[in-house]
Amino acid sequence: MIRYETGIKVRYYECDPMGIVHHSNYLRYFECARDEMIESWGYGIEQCQADGITFPVVKAELRFHRPAHMGDTLRVIAEIEELPLAKLVVKQQVLNQKGELCCEGVITLGFLSAETGRPTRCPEKMARIMEAHQL
Repeated sequence: MIRYETGIKVRYYECDPMGIVHHSNYLRYFECARDEMIESWGYGIEQCQADGITFPVVKAELRFHRPAHMGDTLRVIAEIEELPLAKLVVKQQVLNQKGELCCEGVITLGFLSAETGRPTRCPEKMARIMEAHQL
């Protein structure tokens, strides 16, 4: 398994008039954690794209448990349980500063050839890097 964790402070513009985080922002929080995780491997999204591979979100499942509020400091977790073949499945969570689960989800990314736009396998370089970062 690969696990990554980051912190995010809830900003005013992410909230509704009651100071509660709008549900759409959890997808952004998930993406921040995934991007930082991939960047921490030394093989960021830009490099992957330069190597001819893109990996868009093909499926997003979210379950909301309790609201996050303006000013909260959130812990966002991304976990990869299986090394990818043609898709990358990332389990994610957002917890508030009390450690209470606000939102959990599963994000599935597909690998596409930038040249053809067709599905392809996980790039060998990325697979090796992910294998080296397993816990």
